Amino acid sequence: MSGDERDRDRTPEPKPEDGSESEPRSGSEPDAASVDATLEELFSVIESRKQRLPEGSYTASLFTHEKGENAVLEKLGEETAELLLAAKDDDREEMTHEAADVVYHMLVLLSMKGLTLEDLERELRDRS
Repeated sequence: MSGDERDRDRTPEPKPEDGSESEPRSGSEPDAASVDATLEELFSVIESRKQRLPEGSYTASLFTHEKGENAVLEKLGEETAELLLAAKDDDREEMTHEAADVVYHMLVLLSMKGLTLEDLERELRDRS
């Protein structure tokens, strides 16, 4: 996904449900609840864009593309190849960037196919 594509669908960070402002976690890894909240928020935005199809939304364009689901499948393949190349080059920054693109396009595909984060979580839990 190019920078322009990401910028068109950029959404603000979700606020904690209790109304408090959370402190940034400088230099530390996010906790599991934070990761879960981020994935849930992203999937919620994807589902919303699928329903509303706002003009100018990259996400909405994947659901309405003339190639149909092949558009997201091609993007998922492209982003996966870019992730593999970044890993081969041991470029951690690029790996992080491309991994986020893979996750995003994977979530679009799950939504397109009527699957949910709960379906994904259940499968991952069954494997642990």
